[in-house]
Parts: sequence; structure tokens; C-alpha cells
Amino acid sequence: MSSFSNLFRRKDIGAILQNPPADVEGHAHGGLERNLTVRDLTALGIAAVIGAGIFSTIGNASHDGGPAVSLLFVFTAIACAFSALCYAQFAATIPISGSAYTYAYASFGELTAWIIGWALIMEYAVGNIVVAISWSDYFTGLMEGVGLKIPTYLTMGTQSAYKGYHEVLELMLANKPLADVAPATMEAYKTWNSAPVLFGDFHLVCDLPAFLITVLITAVVYVGIKESKTASNLLVLLKLIVVAVVIAVGVFYVNPANWSPFAPNGVAGVLKGVSAVFFAYIGFDAISTTAEECKNPQRDLPRAMIYALIICTVLYVIITLVLTGMVSYKELGVGDPLAFVFQKVGLPQLAGVVAVSAIFAMASVLLVFQIGQPRIWMSMSRDGLLPPIFARVHPKFHTPSFSTIVTGFFVGVPALLLNMDLVIDLTSIGTLFAFALVCGGILIIDPHGTSDARFKVPYINGQFLLPIIMLVGIGLLFLYNGAAVGEMGRIVGGGDGVEGFKHYIPMLVFFGFCIYLTIASVRRRLSLLPTLGLLTNLYLMTQLGINNWLLFFGWLVLGLALYFNYGYKHSKLNAGNTANTPR
Repeated sequence: MSSFSNLFRRKDIGAILQNPPADVEGHAHGGLERNLTVRDLTALGIAAVIGAGIFSTIGNASHDGGPAVSLLFVFTAIACAFSALCYAQFAATIPISGSAYTYAYASFGELTAWIIGWALIMEYAVGNIVVAISWSDYFTGLMEGVGLKIPTYLTMGTQSAYKGYHEVLELMLANKPLADVAPATMEAYKTWNSAPVLFGDFHLVCDLPAFLITVLITAVVYVGIKESKTASNLLVLLKLIVVAVVIAVGVFYVNPANWSPFAPNGVAGVLKGVSAVFFAYIGFDAISTTAEECKNPQRDLPRAMIYALIICTVLYVIITLVLTGMVSYKELGVGDPLAFVFQKVGLPQLAGVVAVSAIFAMASVLLVFQIGQPRIWMSMSRDGLLPPIFARVHPKFHTPSFSTIVTGFFVGVPALLLNMDLVIDLTSIGTLFAFALVCGGILIIDPHGTSDARFKVPYINGQFLLPIIMLVGIGLLFLYNGAAVGEMGRIVGGGDGVEGFKHYIPMLVFFGFCIYLTIASVRRRLSLLPTLGLLTNLYLMTQLGINNWLLFFGWLVLGLALYFNYGYKHSKLNAGNTANTPR
């Protein structure tokens, strides 16, 4: 029983605040440098949110849901707002690097903290691999547009070229026609064939731009937070100017008829874009990883999170309405929707400007995530859950040096070799999991809003309001999506066997949470806003599909193996393992 209880040992908030003091002169680690103001933090939040979402995934989401996707951005922003309030209270209570990992350690305990730290790797590092590859596609397209053709074997992942080559080769050996081969597969075959051959049979095929941008961003993050914030502020300013120009010009080409029907595929069509829309928002929590580099974290972190969320939501809603007003939603299933719509209305010059700005936008996302990941690893190392070297701070640059380099390799090498089929859903599920635990953490440490933190989630008694909200939600569900409810009842009742039933397991678990939290709110008068944040994030997770849940659990199993083989034994909370923070 003692060993089991150790899995949920929690860190006292007072102890967390002293582990170690980040800005004490002469500290063994050199300390992180406090340099960030509320303006810098807000810019980091905008840098993370206005990125791949507004330049790519917004197109497919609009294609599936029509103009009503603008409301999905509002709904998702509300979900993020609940989470942002909870993040803000934690940031004001525990102004230490580590984000949701540190917050979970103080509320749920060590095992949950490890799980969330491991899940955040999916948000930051794996998400950055996707962004780096996408950046490379935009960059090579732009270079080709100005007459600088980069050899294809230097812009395609080794895995994609190898796979495409063998797929076409098998068809040739079987004397089958190649007419039905996908253009991308044929391009991969040609690339593998035309690539230089080194060391016997090794074909030189790699995504060099994706690797180089990762190296460049990692170098900026390595040399200091001051340099990183300068780069972030500049990139954010450039892309906000471009977004403003897009809106200002685009409104003159809006045809209101394109907004009808507003939700052509109903609620199901709108919700189909949940993962794509939420992918646009992941990363605003990265602001909290810079807590030890803020001049006044308890005041500025909460403000920056809320400012960034409001600014980005307004921009996303306006952009969505402009896009779906300029052209029919049916034509927006493209990877570069902003450039596409201006080509469509006869403004190719502006389409070129959008393509350039996309490069800056995605670079800023890389920058923020490359800042966030090393600081989470640093916090985990301080607690003994990772080897001591991850907590090393550079004596001159005052950055987590080793963790930053490892993050660069973790992102750069896969981006160089693999055009990995990393679904956006998988990145989103890790983030939603973090958001849910942060909301749940507030319900544990401050369920009635009695904290004396400088910022706290406004307390609204959920004793009677939550049951009313649940009843209204059930009513709306039957009113607007009754057919889907009936179909679910048929399948859960055994209509399609195990194969059909498994897809509804996440939703059934969610219903269980709804019942539990409603009863808990009635009995314990829980704070309403964190409860709604927890339920909203759990609901969004149910929309990501059972296959993504299975991949997520597979990732967690790998993480748990590492924890029980190293972290559990070396934890600073382990009896007899009370050495000072590693030098």
C-alpha cells in the first residue's frame, strides 16, 4: 500500500517555489534570466496560436463545417478560456517553469505529473515536427515561385521517398498499370531514383529545409530568452500586419450569399473540424513554461494568457467569416486557404504575400514550442524524474542548455528523415489532456475559490447551476443532433457489435464523468468554471476518435515504462533520495 500511495505523493507548494529559486545571484545553476514583460508574454501566446491553424488547417475545417466553423472557434476559445483561467491561477500560485506538469505535481501527485509531462512532449516536440515539415513545404514552394528550384531529394523525407519507390516498383514487377498511382507516390518514386547514391546503396533523400529551420530556431532559443523574445515580437508583428491586410482587403470581396447555408453539414460537420480548430489553439499554455523568466510572473502571466486568447479568437472568427464569404466553403479543402482565396478572386500578388507570411508564422510557432519543451524537461529533472543533466542551465546564456539541444535533435532529425503521418488529432489529444488536468487541479487545490493567490478563478457555486446546464445541454443535444443520439443508442445496444461499440467508449466515459461531477457539485458546491473547463476539454477529447485514443495510450505506456525504471526510483520525494538539486 505504501508503494502505491507513493505514486500519488504531492509536492508542497512552498517546496515547489524553492526548487530552485530561479533568480538568486550565485545560484549553482546560474539561474534563468528574468526578462519578459506582459507584452512579451502576450506576443509569445499569439506566436503559438496564430500559426499553422490560420494558414492551413482552417481551410479543411471550413470545408467540412461551412461558415459555422467561426462559431466552433468561439466554442473552442471558451473551452480554452476556462483552461486559461485555471492556468492563470496556477501561474499566480506557482510561478515556476514546468507548466501543467508542475501544476499536476501540486494537485494530483507524482504519477499524474509524469503522465502530463510525457503527454506535453506530444504537444511540443511531436507538434513541432509537423510544423517544421509544413514550414519546409511552404518554403520550397516560395523558392520555386521566385525561380529557385531546390532539388526534390533535398525537400522530401527519406521514409516517404523510400516507401513511394517500393510501392511503384511492386506494381511494375507485377506488370500492373501505373495510371492509378497517386501523383505524390509517383513523385516519391522519381525522387528516390534521381537522388545521389552514397555509401553503396544509400540514397541521399532528406527534408533539409525542415532540419535547418529547426537548427536555426534551436540556436536562437539556446543563446537566450532576450534574443528569443526579440525574434518572437518581430515575427508576431509581421504576421499580424499581414492578417490585418488580409482582413481589410478580403472584406471587399465577400459575397454574403456564400454564408448560406451557414452550417451545410449540420452539427456533425462543424464538430468534424474540432481537432483542426483546436490545433490552432494549442500552445497558449507554453506561456506558463517561461514563468521563471518573467519580471512579474504572478501579475503578468494571467494577463498575457487572457490577452492572447481574446486577440487570437477575434482574429480567427473574422478570418473564417472572410474566407467563407470570399469563396464557397466547398472549395476550401486546400492546404493554403488564405493564398487560395486571393488567387481565386484575382489577386495573385496578395497570395504571394500570404505565402511569405506563412513562413514567418510557422517559424514563430517553432520558436515558442522550442522554448517550452526544454523548460518542462528542466523542471522534471529538478524533481529527479529525469537525469540531472536535463536541469543544467548555461552559465552565460541562462537557458536550459542540454534540454534545448536535446529538443532540437528530437525535432530536427525526424523532420529531416520522416514525412511522418502525424495526425493533428494525436497532438490535440495530449494538449486537451493537459488542459483537463489543469482544470481538475484547481478543483483539488481550490474547489471553493478561497485561495489568496494574486489571481484566482472567479468562484461561482455550481451546486444548482451545473445540473441546470446539464439538462439544457441534453435538451439541445436531442433537438439539434437527435439522429446521432439515436444511432449511438443503436450501436451501444449491440447494433454493430464490438467494432461499432468501441468508437463510442470515449463518449460513454464522458457521460460517466458528467454524472460524477454533477453529483460532486451538488454535494460539495464545486467552483463552476473549472468544472465546465474539465467537462468541455473531456468532450473535445471524445471527438478525436478511438484510434487516436489507442495511439495516445500506447504513448503513455511507453512513458510509464520510463517512469518506473528511472523516475520513481530517483524522485526527490523518495525516502532517502533528498540530495540537492543537481549541479
